[in-house]
Amino acid sequence: MSDATLLLHLFHSFAKVMYQSIFIDLDDTVWAFAENARDTFQNMYEQYHFGQHFRSFAHFYALYEAENTRLWAAYGEGRITKDELNERRFSYPLRQVGAYDEAVVRAYSAQFFREIVYKRKVMPHVREALDYLASRYDLYILSNGFRELQERKMVSAGVDGYFKGIILSEDVGVHKPYPAIFQYALQVAGAEPASALMIGDSWENDVVGACRAGWQQVYYAWKGLPSSLPFQPTHVMTDWREVKSFL
Repeated sequence: MSDATLLLHLFHSFAKVMYQSIFIDLDDTVWAFAENARDTFQNMYEQYHFGQHFRSFAHFYALYEAENTRLWAAYGEGRITKDELNERRFSYPLRQVGAYDEAVVRAYSAQFFREIVYKRKVMPHVREALDYLASRYDLYILSNGFRELQERKMVSAGVDGYFKGIILSEDVGVHKPYPAIFQYALQVAGAEPASALMIGDSWENDVVGACRAGWQQVYYAWKGLPSSLPFQPTHVMTDWREVKSFL
């Protein structure tokens, strides 16, 4: 055995000892939320004839995305409720063009939730990565999403079988990046902070949250690496194929 092969073998052996449980974010880490949501909204836009109110679908979706990001931050901080989050994000684009109609908002938002759970797109190469990881580690989903959606999305995409459990912020009453949800996840998995690894695409929720909880972290920068980061996470990857190089 060459020196390089021996070092690689020792590295992988150390990783297996080091990590018992790997916690993975769902949306835009495993399940392609951005793409699936856009596809679903495109259907809603056409079905509800929103083209009469907006310059284009891109105009409608840009309004939605900006407000949705702001509202999710407020929801994560406990400043608005789940119902307020959903009502405001779906009504916002129509309010901005003077076309708000309560009945329309209720109808198209309800239909959005009915349809999106059947979308099947996942992040590139994630299935191969999950095949590899599930044979070596205990995998758990750790997400801020809603249970009535997350479980069904995973089943539709055919990724539910890789995971031993699904841990959601609704189970705890707090969201990532707050420490309580990471502590709860350890209890569920029967793991210690030193043997836990978090993989996710959100710098604040996944990387900073895991770091503060004493976990190792993998920043999944699928949109591309920023020019600089506030600190160096344990690992950084832009493609799921890279995971074999460090796990």
